[in-house]
Amino acid sequence: MTMEVRQVMGRAGIAVRQDAPFSEIVATMKKYAVGAVAVIDLDRRPVGVVSEDDLLLKETGPASTLPLTRRSREERRKADGLRAGELMTAPAITVTPGTSLRDAARLMHEKRIKQLPVIDPVTGRIEGTVHQSDLLRVFQRPAAELRDDVMTTIRDETGLDPERLSIDIADGVVTIAGEAEHASQVSSLVEAIRQVEGVVAVIPDLTSPVGENDAIVLPLL
Repeated sequence: MTMEVRQVMGRAGIAVRQDAPFSEIVATMKKYAVGAVAVIDLDRRPVGVVSEDDLLLKETGPASTLPLTRRSREERRKADGLRAGELMTAPAITVTPGTSLRDAARLMHEKRIKQLPVIDPVTGRIEGTVHQSDLLRVFQRPAAELRDDVMTTIRDETGLDPERLSIDIADGVVTIAGEAEHASQVSSLVEAIRQVEGVVAVIPDLTSPVGENDAIVLPLL
């Protein structure tokens, strides 16, 4: 049920060679409408990434800080660079086709990047690219498909019978009403459903045999 990068990735590895000149990098970005390109070696293995920010240092110049910091030295190097190998940020941050969309999204968020080269896990060669917009496609899953996954998750992860619950899904928000056998099942139920790819939020309105009501809204983070 966990969706993987292979299901949404673009099959074109958007990349340039290490000796690619500045103009070729700009042309590649324009051609594919991307904000960064992978830099590959002679065996098509990603060794770094050049972003629009890296290229704009030609226009803005590096930060003039004294004493020089690691960042300012790096910016000076890029501002003076003429080819991809001199302009890139290394090493390249990559994923494989089998990486989960959730892990790819976390990696993009943590590293503050908008796309990732996808590499073959055996050869290390680039075989595609995944963008933030690709990951957002998970929230456009057909309603029937999403409902099936939610039902299966409830059955397999919590032990509850989904047929005895009222489940409504609208715009990725899952509302569940009914009775849980134990109050403690509510939190595990919510957490399990939150992990379903495409769920935006969970609203449980469940009562336990002792009459507890656990109506809460938990957005997907």
